Amino acid sequence: MFDFIYWLPTFNQADTLQVFYQTPLCFALVNIKPVVPGHVLVIPFRKVQRLTDLHHDEVSDLFSTVQKVQKMLAINYFKKGDGAGRIEEGSFNVTVQDGKWAGQTVPHVHCHIIPRTKDSDEGDGIYDRLESEEGNVGGGLWDQSRPTQHGKFPKIEDTDRRPRSAEVMNAEAAFFREQMALVKSEK
Repeated sequence: MFDFIYWLPTFNQADTLQVFYQTPLCFALVNIKPVVPGHVLVIPFRKVQRLTDLHHDEVSDLFSTVQKVQKMLAINYFKKGDGAGRIEEGSFNVTVQDGKWAGQTVPHVHCHIIPRTKDSDEGDGIYDRLESEEGNVGGGLWDQSRPTQHGKFPKIEDTDRRPRSAEVMNAEAAFFREQMALVKSEK
């Protein structure tokens, strides 16, 4: 089984059905505790804690992948009627919690991609949710010993929100995998 905690460079997409896209240097997977529908993660294969620890080619690949995933999410979450959605029809929060004082609970660089529709009126409140228990990805991966949430905002228990099942996450990733094949790469 794929070890979410250590995201090793030996990772193979077959190890988890929750990965919906990968490049030679990074991969995208659905989030165990999304703060909104479509909230996904893009993660470099090489395990480093800080964004500044990545090599230039890894940074380029990471953010090129973020852009491609944004296009796929826009098609699916910014729809008007029966047509495909477009980037202009919504917005995104692209977030890196770079270090524990920024709220990072998994000691590995990862980008959160959070689609925001025109109906969203939460504004910067999304950051409160990311830095609270609701956005504690690391906590969702441990059953017993949860990482300590650091950062500006206090830990908030959200008893109504549970980590999603593997089946639900696998189904979402399968759909996104199909959708990623439809997104054109920019050169």
